[in-house]
Amino acid sequence: MKVCSILLAAGQGVRMHSKLPKVLHPILGKPMIWYALEAARKAAQTRPVVVVGHGADAVEKFVGEGAQFVLQEHRLGTGHAVQQAVTVLRDQCDLVLVTYGDMPLLRSTTLEKLIIHQLKHAGVFTMLTGIAEDPRGFGRIIRDNDGKVNAIIEEAQATPNQLDIRELNLGVYCFKASWLWDALEQIPLSSKGEYYLTDLVGIAVSQDKSVMALQIEDPVEAIGVNTRVHLAEVERVMRRRINHDWMLAGVSIIDPDTTYIEPDVIIGQDTTLFPNTYLRGKTEIGEDCEIGPNSMIVDTRIGNSCKVISSILEQTIIEDEVYIGPYGHLRKGAHLASRVHMGNFGEVKDSYLGYGTKMGHFSYIGNATIGANVNIGCGTITCNYDGKHKNPTEVGDDAFIGSDTMLVAPVKIGKGSRTGAGSVVTKDVPENTLVVGIPARIIRKMGDTNEV
Repeated sequence: MKVCSILLAAGQGVRMHSKLPKVLHPILGKPMIWYALEAARKAAQTRPVVVVGHGADAVEKFVGEGAQFVLQEHRLGTGHAVQQAVTVLRDQCDLVLVTYGDMPLLRSTTLEKLIIHQLKHAGVFTMLTGIAEDPRGFGRIIRDNDGKVNAIIEEAQATPNQLDIRELNLGVYCFKASWLWDALEQIPLSSKGEYYLTDLVGIAVSQDKSVMALQIEDPVEAIGVNTRVHLAEVERVMRRRINHDWMLAGVSIIDPDTTYIEPDVIIGQDTTLFPNTYLRGKTEIGEDCEIGPNSMIVDTRIGNSCKVISSILEQTIIEDEVYIGPYGHLRKGAHLASRVHMGNFGEVKDSYLGYGTKMGHFSYIGNATIGANVNIGCGTITCNYDGKHKNPTEVGDDAFIGSDTMLVAPVKIGKGSRTGAGSVVTKDVPENTLVVGIPARIIRKMGDTNEV
């Protein structure tokens, strides 16, 4: 039994008041259509057909090879949108699942249940309904005396008695394909000049065909996004959902309401997230870490037993037992080896700090390779940019860089060497050598009691 999926994403989203197509507005770092696509793919086990219209090029560029596309050039309703997929899907499947790009909370498990109900149903389609006190503009389900679905009444056309009905049409359907393709051609033109999928209920009833309604277990899944208010509402739900799953997996989240975790993030057991922590992109965090409060981690890999306090890490690699912060900033290309300690108000960019190195506060390290067990004193600066090029700095193992040292790149500090406080180093320093001054000059070899 092959199931095809059609995802409707042609709407303009006028109420969003945005230049961006509605389905590309982000929720936890992903366009909302990403969530709808993931659910449809998992449920149907096939590549969805996405019906595009407004902003078609942008939507297709984002989705890429993850779907097939058909264009609804003239947006004449949901029935017309599904008709655009007929040439692609006719004779290709047994069931057709129809979902929407602006319903990102709908779970794949709910869609799977819808498919299973239709497989067990002798009738022509099964629709998803929900019971809710706030109808949010959804059409009402009309049943006959035997409880069978025989109509959908849109809110604008409903009588006062019908408006009191709380079973709502959520617009998600699973059709018997052989019936759908012909039935689409029978949808009447509405007074607004559009063709609506909801009219398929009346067509089925007129043919004495059965329509089944499956009530959704969690009505929150049916929230669609039409305004930025809805967008914020959906993001809150998605954030709670993700945080809930991580807590069940063994991650401690001190204040879930102020913790933001994007879908691609991976977190190890017994890690603790403190309030106002943002984990974004393809971030991976190991076990037994403490992250936050007030930290943002983006596309970064963090090892085990690390501590990051009130800091920003972007596209960096952090090995095991590293301590950062408060107020550290690691920029793209930073790599801290195990047991590195980075003090408050430090910044590292495109640099490697070796095992056990300690970097004092108020320091900047850029385009540098720092060895193991190096002491980088408070206020140390690598002067790496000459106005045209970023120049490298190398510091050997066991070196000691005094407070307020300026390392004017390109420059190399040898293994075991030391710089005096306030030195401006403009030339390479041999191994085991002490330099001081502006510009720095050699005083003696380490272990030598005579000054040079």
